[in-house]
Amino acid sequence: MMIAKRKNRIRRSAGSVIFDTLNLLILCLLAFSTIYPFWDTLVVSFSSLKSYLSSSVHLWPKEWSVEGYSYMLSNPLLWTSYGNTLFITIVGTCINMLITIMTSYVLSKTYLRGHRVITFLCVFTMMFSGGIIPTYMVIKDIGLLNSVWAMIIPTAISTYNMIILRNFFSAMPRELEESATLDGCTEIGVLFRIVLPVSLPAITTVTLFYAVDHWNDFFSAIMYINRQKSWPLQLFLRSMLYENEAAYQSGGESLFLLGQPMKMAAVMMAIIPIMCAYPFFQKYFTKGVMTGAIKG
Repeated sequence: MMIAKRKNRIRRSAGSVIFDTLNLLILCLLAFSTIYPFWDTLVVSFSSLKSYLSSSVHLWPKEWSVEGYSYMLSNPLLWTSYGNTLFITIVGTCINMLITIMTSYVLSKTYLRGHRVITFLCVFTMMFSGGIIPTYMVIKDIGLLNSVWAMIIPTAISTYNMIILRNFFSAMPRELEESATLDGCTEIGVLFRIVLPVSLPAITTVTLFYAVDHWNDFFSAIMYINRQKSWPLQLFLRSMLYENEAAYQSGGESLFLLGQPMKMAAVMMAIIPIMCAYPFFQKYFTKGVMTGAIKG
């Protein structure tokens, strides 16, 4: 009997080893397909145009060069656009979170009269919108054209993010709020002293969603902002790439600055700042999304 159990254990162990090996190979392939594009971009950004053209696979710079970064950093408009993007991201995210938290907290109260109607009207905006031209006319009429506020005020709240927080708030035990109310807390006090500290995973997740959206927002900038002093980073990088492409087609002399290394340097400068924020939010990310998606 002991021999039979041992053989059975050996068989299970062999199957487990095969299963784990296949899982490891699949995960390694997925990790490689995710990491390699970023690594290729980083390597090309530190390579010269000659070394870039000499090989189609870039695992390490054959000839180091930082001319692409030097060219980008020497442009004063870069720092202006960086400042605009930081302002849009920080101020816009703060406004987003304030409005989203207030709306989500109110709609999480099932005893609120008309809360279903208000929720339906909010969800309705996810399926139907006013359209690009009417939205542009509204932005123009209220005087937000060529202003960074055109990228903040029209997107002050996201229905999707509001629903995540509302579901999170709805799943919280009502006894927490009732006990705080008995201790003399107002509704605002309950929200900021009880609800928000408990909802930190969901709050952090939604904050990350808003911050990434603001940082990567390109469509709103190209629609509403024509003045260079108000350009965000994404619009500045687009302008740099288009100018270099036009110079290349007209026979420009600086071949390196018209090549792929400069473009990759621009890409790295755009993605590195927001990537640095991810490690601080990662531990809350999955928990916040899953908890907010459980209850409808």
